[in-house]
Amino acid sequence: MRDVILALMPATLFGVYHFGLNALLIILVSVASSVATEFIFDLIAKKPQTWKDGSAVLTGLLLALSLSPTVPLYIPLLGGIFAILFVKCLFGGLGKNFMNPAVTARCFLLISFGSAMTNYAVDGMSSATPLAVLQSGGTVRFSEVLIGNSTGVIGCSALGLLLGAIFLLATRGITWEIPVSCIVVFTAFMAIFGGQGFDPMFLLTHICGGGVLMGAFFMATDPVTSPVTSKGHLIYGAAIGLLAGLFRVYGTAPDSFSYAIVISNMIVPFIDKLPVPKPLGYKSTGEYKEFEFPKAAVNLCVITLVAGFALSGVFMMTKDKIEEQQLAAQAESYRAVCPDAESFVSDETIDAAVEALAGAPYDTAKYGKTYINGVFVGQAADGSAAGYVISVTSADGFDGNITLSVGIAGDGTVNGISFTELNETAGMGMLCGEEAFYGQFANVQVDQFKLNKAGGSTADDEIDSVSGASISSGAVVNAVNTALAFFASAIQ
Repeated sequence: MRDVILALMPATLFGVYHFGLNALLIILVSVASSVATEFIFDLIAKKPQTWKDGSAVLTGLLLALSLSPTVPLYIPLLGGIFAILFVKCLFGGLGKNFMNPAVTARCFLLISFGSAMTNYAVDGMSSATPLAVLQSGGTVRFSEVLIGNSTGVIGCSALGLLLGAIFLLATRGITWEIPVSCIVVFTAFMAIFGGQGFDPMFLLTHICGGGVLMGAFFMATDPVTSPVTSKGHLIYGAAIGLLAGLFRVYGTAPDSFSYAIVISNMIVPFIDKLPVPKPLGYKSTGEYKEFEFPKAAVNLCVITLVAGFALSGVFMMTKDKIEEQQLAAQAESYRAVCPDAESFVSDETIDAAVEALAGAPYDTAKYGKTYINGVFVGQAADGSAAGYVISVTSADGFDGNITLSVGIAGDGTVNGISFTELNETAGMGMLCGEEAFYGQFANVQVDQFKLNKAGGSTADDEIDSVSGASISSGAVVNAVNTALAFFASAIQ
């Protein structure tokens, strides 16, 4: 455990240096919550204290390095508790868990707190990770990905991780089979199906980003949750590489290596039965069973595959219809905020202004994490401009992104707003979707709106907050103000 912790120090130190004090706090909270959970569990269960073996420290450190440097501190706190209590202690402690605690905790956090977990930043400015840039067709500098001087998780320094991996291989803390088979299969999959062929820079960027190195060298090699034989290691590593490539190319999130490891953890008992060596001088006496067909594991795999293919089939059959409905909802949203328009068209000059933002927040200091998605010109029957529709997203909603269309007339009057994405708390933030709230923006000509948390305002530029949902209300006001600021600078 101490060797692995030591091997993680280069990536840890660079992560703290690059991302600052908040990264250090996340690491300390994650490690502390992991150790404290194991200590308290052993105390309550009246078991010998096992936190001194270093496994809880390692779990907390691995979890912290796989988190964004912008996550609130309750994320590593809950992650450490979940990893140690539910994945380790309740299964009997070290050596008895069937999934890697740190990886499983990260998957739990991604599912439970997706918005916070996928919000990345450098120097306080939110931006896309290198993998997200590649997925959208952009280009990244490999040198920055290698060093870790880019957006990503705290332990994103590929160079730091490689130094630690070399140390573990040299000290025989790990063997080569799992990481090599994992990376080779993953690289081959990306080369064949990634869309860029055998472009070295493309492949190296994918290998050095998105948790591949940390997963292959530090998480997949966990002796408790990996196979026991060398051949099993090769099969296990290849399975992780194949799943990781499949998720990265065809999945919705480019950073899904954790899911590949967790799924492979679950088939380790099956893998262990495949390469069992035949004892020297073995004779069929009935005392030694060379191989037992794992019926339960195969049945579970078949059920999973059938369910997966069924879900995939349903998705493929309904994909076009869903997209059609989304486009219809979007068009309806545009008409709701620009009713005098007969059609909606693009404008090259305005599009260029949107593209110049490069997907970055419009003005973090004034409006928080708000993004301009696109702008359409509403054309009247005679071809004149009847108004403009600006699609804006605020990432500061209480439960995730809030996306809305803002209709603005040529003189700067806000015709109204219409939501295309609103997933706030029922009975609270979702009330922003009621006319009593969004109707306050309609037919008002101001430079900027102000949020009034007290309520009862009479001024045109004041918006009464939804009671008990000031965060959601504020996110909507910031999104509308972003649209007004963009309109004033790029359109009017």
